[in-house]
Order: sequence, then structure tokens, then C-alpha cells
Amino acid sequence: MTKPYFLYNSLRYLIDIPLLILAYRTTAYLSVNEGSLLLEVRPYLFPFLSILAWYSAAQVSRLYTDLRTNKYAEEIVYILITILLFAILFSSFLFFFRNDIQLNNKFFIIYFPVLFGYISFTKYLLRKSLHSLIYSGKLLENIILVGSTPAAKDFYDTINLHKYYGYQCVGFLDDGDTKLNGCSYLGKIADLSQVLSNTEIDEVIIALPNSKHEQISATIEVCDFHAKRVRMIPDLYLYAASNISINTIGLLPVINLRSLPQDRLTNKLVKRIFDLIFSALFFLVIGWWFMPIIAVLIKITSKGPVFFKQERWGLNNKKINCYKFRTMYTGSSETDENGVFLQTTKFDRRITPLGKFLREWSIDEFPQFWNVLRGDMAVVGPRPHVTPLNISSIQHVDRYMLRHLVKPGITGLAQVNGCRGETSSPGAMQRRINYDLYYIHRWTFWMDCQIVLQTVINTIKGDQNAY
Repeated sequence: MTKPYFLYNSLRYLIDIPLLILAYRTTAYLSVNEGSLLLEVRPYLFPFLSILAWYSAAQVSRLYTDLRTNKYAEEIVYILITILLFAILFSSFLFFFRNDIQLNNKFFIIYFPVLFGYISFTKYLLRKSLHSLIYSGKLLENIILVGSTPAAKDFYDTINLHKYYGYQCVGFLDDGDTKLNGCSYLGKIADLSQVLSNTEIDEVIIALPNSKHEQISATIEVCDFHAKRVRMIPDLYLYAASNISINTIGLLPVINLRSLPQDRLTNKLVKRIFDLIFSALFFLVIGWWFMPIIAVLIKITSKGPVFFKQERWGLNNKKINCYKFRTMYTGSSETDENGVFLQTTKFDRRITPLGKFLREWSIDEFPQFWNVLRGDMAVVGPRPHVTPLNISSIQHVDRYMLRHLVKPGITGLAQVNGCRGETSSPGAMQRRINYDLYYIHRWTFWMDCQIVLQTVINTIKGDQNAY
């Protein structure tokens, strides 16, 4: 970690102290007429206990881990988890000091939302400041790649696509390939020591096949000699059908190939309860009045039915009927003159003017909450594809059918990462499937919350691939 980035991390860690005090003072000021603050014998006890409880909770929630490669929505989820743990721990502390500090429930009703607002807003400003410094070149970390496996190529493309991650790849070393998506070739793996001596490098990324274990060990030894941080991109594509985790037994790393998270009964229940509650709240708060308005507008602006029903593949390849608001003119062909399925394009003439608006704001997907209530779909999961697209993708997309191991979703990890719209360009469908498989293998309830939150943010901001 570079010194500037170390200073940034220190600021990100320490700035929560004044925010905790500010939230306390703000709440005391707002609730002074409510009688919420009943007794405070020791003025500095409340801030001290809150700071102790906050950093203890943050240690458990891992709020201060390196989140620069995570989206802001993910950081908000970390903050929410921290505040939940903080509330439990802080309440326990106050119980033991109930004779010195006496608060009623009104105080906490104000305090926790105020604290969440201060923390979230400040983290957002820090994140934007970090991005500004990275784009100006002041916080970039120089890295080199050892190896040119598919994983290395994906890594190189990722850090170039997301500049705000803060990594700058100086080049790569490999004994075979001399080209890697435009990355500078620095020589053979044996030249690593010389490269580290002559070039300012902050970190070495090893992306060699598992079979090259001797070269991997030698590379790590060279990095240790030059006191360089090392990270590995494991070549685990062989095990893509399994949920992979790595732990240690003694000093030995062990790869576990386990069942999928959603195979467990408790996780199934948690996800289903979340789907039912979320969908019911949608219809109670928005659906009951907004969807009839959209239905009337569709009827007024174009001839044909309000809803569009299309066959798609669900859990375990089971055929389901996916419901959407109709956004195309009635009678529009789904195939070209050669019988090839026509994906929707950005300036598709089949789409009505109202349909274009509905697609841009993802309103056409609202009827799929009925699919969720029926149990055909989930709120979050791999997006279901139409049958012709499924059939054509099976042949040329690696591990495509594994996406049907879970229920399809209204939104998903691929969609919040920009994988929307047509998939005619080379690798577009593969990239989407890679996100789907990552979600399936790494699912957690908090990941679903993060994806829902990111979907809302993307909808408000606007998504150029939503058409």
C-alpha cells in the first residue's frame, strides 16, 4: 500500500470519531424539547461508549476493509450492518451505565438515522475524493502481472475498465505469450528480479496455471526478497461448477468444494421470505396505483394487450411464463427473415415511444413481481433469457446452463454491473454468465440487499444499456 493511500485509509478510519460526536450533539439538540435526554451525569461518557461500541462493531462487520473495488451500494450495506451491531452493543453498554445516562426511545429513534446519514454522506465524499485523486494519478498503485492466463486477461481488462480501483498495470511477464490485451510485455518470468530492481512496483499479481507450482513458488520467493506484496489469481475455472472457499488447516491452505449457498434450507427460507415481503410491499406501496396508470397509457398509445407474456427458462430448466408490460407494437416479429431470434437493439423500431420510456426506467419489468409471488422468479437472481437465446447460448458460452441452478431474478449482479441490452458482441454473454455464476456461488442475504440498492441507484442515475 502506497503512503498516500495509507493516509487516506487512516482518514477513512478516524473520521468516524467526530461523526459519532456530531451525531450525538445533533440528536441532543433536535430532541431537547422532547425530553429524550433525561440524565447525563458524566458528559463525556456517552461519546466514549459510542466510540468504543462503534469500532468494536466495525471490526466485526469489516467496515474498514479495502472497499475501493466495491460499489457504493455495497459500502452502504456494510454501514447498515455496522449500525445494527452498534445498536445492540451500545445498548448493552448503556444498560451497565444506566445510573449515569438515562435515555428514552425517542432519542434512539432520532440518533441512529442521523448517524447513518452522517456516516453514509461522509463515506460518499471520501469515495469521490479518492476517485478524483486516482484519476489525477496521485493514488495509483503500480502492479505487474506474472502469467497470461484467461484470469490474467480478465484482471487486466477489469482494472482498465474501472480506473477508480486505483491500479496501474506496468506490464506482464510470461514464458510463452508476449501479448495480453495491449499490456506491455516485460520479459520472461525469470526476469522478475531484474524488473523489480529497475521498476517502481507496489504489488505483484501472480496469474499462473496451477500446474506451474514450481514457478509460482519461485516467483513468491523473488517477491519476498524484494519485499513486494504478492497476490494470486487462482486458476480455478476447472471447479466453476462448485462454490469455492479457501481456509487453512494449520499452515496449509485448503480449497473446499461445497454445495451452493441456496441449496441449504435455511438460506432458501431467508431468500423466499425476503422475496415475498419485498414483492408484497411493492404492490402495497407502488403497484396498486402506479401499474393501472401504466396500463391505461399503454392502451391509449398503441393497439394491443397491456401485458406481454413470454416463455423463458427458470429453475432447473423449467419453462415459465415471464410477464412484462408490452413495449413493442403488436405483431412485431421476433425473428429475422432467416429465422434467427432478434434481440432488442438501442434504436429498435419495434419499440413504441412509451415502451422506450418504460424500458429506460425498467418499469416494463414491474409485472414480474407477480412471478415472484407465484414462486417462478426471485427479486434477485440471473435474468431469465428467452428460449431461442438460451438454445443458441448453450453451444458457445461456457458453463451457461449452471445459471439455472437457482431461480431467475428481476434484477441481478450482472445487470447492476452494466450487463444489460443485447449480447451480440463477442464475449458479452460470457461476461454476463460470469457475473451470474459468481452470484450463485457467493450468494448471501446482504448481497441481495446490495444488488437491490444498486438497482435503485442505477435506475435513478439512468443506465445507457437499458433499452
